[in-house]
Amino acid sequence: MAARKTVPARVEPASQAEPDFARQLVDKARAEGLSLVGPGGLLAGITRTVLESALDAELDEHLDDADGVDPGTSRRADIRNGHGEKTVQTDVGPVRIQVPRDRAGTFEPRIVPKHARRLTGFNDTIVSLYAKGLTTGEIEAHLADVYDATVSRELISKVTDAVLGEMEAWRQRPLDVVYATVFVDALIMKIRDGQVANRPVYVAVGVSLDGERGVLSMWAGTGGEGAKQWAAYLTELRNRGVQDVFMVCSDELKGMTDAIEQVWPLAVHQQCVVHLVRASLRYTNRKDWQKITPALPEIYTAPTVAAAEERFERFADDFGAQYPAVIRLWRQAWPQFVPFLDYDAEVRKVLYTTNTIESLNARFRQASRRRGHFPSEQAAMKVLYLVVREKRNGGSITGRIYGWAKALNALILAYGDRITH
Repeated sequence: MAARKTVPARVEPASQAEPDFARQLVDKARAEGLSLVGPGGLLAGITRTVLESALDAELDEHLDDADGVDPGTSRRADIRNGHGEKTVQTDVGPVRIQVPRDRAGTFEPRIVPKHARRLTGFNDTIVSLYAKGLTTGEIEAHLADVYDATVSRELISKVTDAVLGEMEAWRQRPLDVVYATVFVDALIMKIRDGQVANRPVYVAVGVSLDGERGVLSMWAGTGGEGAKQWAAYLTELRNRGVQDVFMVCSDELKGMTDAIEQVWPLAVHQQCVVHLVRASLRYTNRKDWQKITPALPEIYTAPTVAAAEERFERFADDFGAQYPAVIRLWRQAWPQFVPFLDYDAEVRKVLYTTNTIESLNARFRQASRRRGHFPSEQAAMKVLYLVVREKRNGGSITGRIYGWAKALNALILAYGDRITH
């Protein structure tokens, strides 16, 4: 008798089969009055089935790899030995699962490791909430509300502390040899060191010769930084590989110019124009802003240094008697203000201001404001690193600068002998 042919079942393409399967699950949940999420929900049931199937498959593989047969009983050296129960926290809530055991007690599951009560995705949720500015108490309440999970504040701190090693490796990673620009900006945070005090945290962002932006490092300062301390910060960057920088852009930071000359003698120190404008407005009455704000852009959009000087003198004639502090501020900053005027308008947008890190600073402030103050410098830096890590994974602080090709051509004309690739 001829063998009967087995006709293989038609397999739906993944693009069609997966939506159909999802629809069937939703229909099943509705028909049986099941919730999709939460304890006892459909997704929890599916997660339990997947985890238990994976654990069974892991144990089968472990038993297959077990050596030999017990000579006394003529049985395999290791066999199944029932199940134990445990509850694990997952992205769909707490799930009660059956964990298979082996008689020899040598089975070490990888899907749900021994003693683990939270799967990786759950820890990622904790870290993400922490980076978004939630306190440990708020995270505890959120997890209880959304996942019906009891997670202590101590455990949340332990989970987030797991990134400290990663943060230290990030702060020591090698950097590029040459950067077109390094922006340095300051953020004020409340940190307890015996008593709660305002501490500056400095952030350095680099623009590489490929037009890629990235946070190079962060330092918690004391507020008394001078040339010696700034030289130490910049030397740290040089020791990590940065041998040359065309322009360092910052606010008026005491000792910064001297430190730049010591570490990167050929670099230009550029005053951040946005900070200069903001400082100018702090010295003026709000009722006069409608007259002052149109006048300031005429200075920093001037086509040449000579034109900028002429426009500034006109500004000084108009407002100097009423606001002498503003005029003094601009005169003091003038040597560091004018370098970017050597570039055309498109290049100035890239090089002249710390707008590049404004969005990052907004995220920093959001993450720190809700906490009031930090118990230690390490706790503050941990939160800021988590913000950087999230931005690095797709945020606006990273990625190639739009219109970089034009900027690079101008840089080649200006610094061609210092461009190494």
